[in-house]
Amino acid sequence: MPTFRIKEAATLLGVSDDTMRRWVEAERIDQADDGSGRLAVDGASLARFAQERAEGAAHPAEASGPGGQSLRNRFPGLVTRVIKDTVMAQVEIQAGTHRFVSLLSREAADELALEPGVLAIAAVKSTNVSVEIPRP
Repeated sequence: MPTFRIKEAATLLGVSDDTMRRWVEAERIDQADDGSGRLAVDGASLARFAQERAEGAAHPAEASGPGGQSLRNRFPGLVTRVIKDTVMAQVEIQAGTHRFVSLLSREAADELALEPGVLAIAAVKSTNVSVEIPRP
């Protein structure tokens, strides 16, 4: 069973170490033994909590959004970079620890008034998703 130290778990959820410790102390996430006596969390419990938190999260950018949609992978974040040429635009969005890069028409980027600091949602739809396990 995988375990994660508090700092690792906090990074995965995009919160501070203190917030993660409070959630463990409040028993919102199961505590685990990491083998060295340091506070850790159970990987399965962390995954459940992350999913529940994501499903229950209401984000201001989504409050006035569409009533229904086919895309399930939505990542609210901030536009960090916009590069435009005469036809296309490259837009980067930082959503927590995730960085998304989108290529769209310059016209669309202009209509959306995309510029660094704008709140945006990266909506991802894919038929192929690769899964990798990081090296220890």
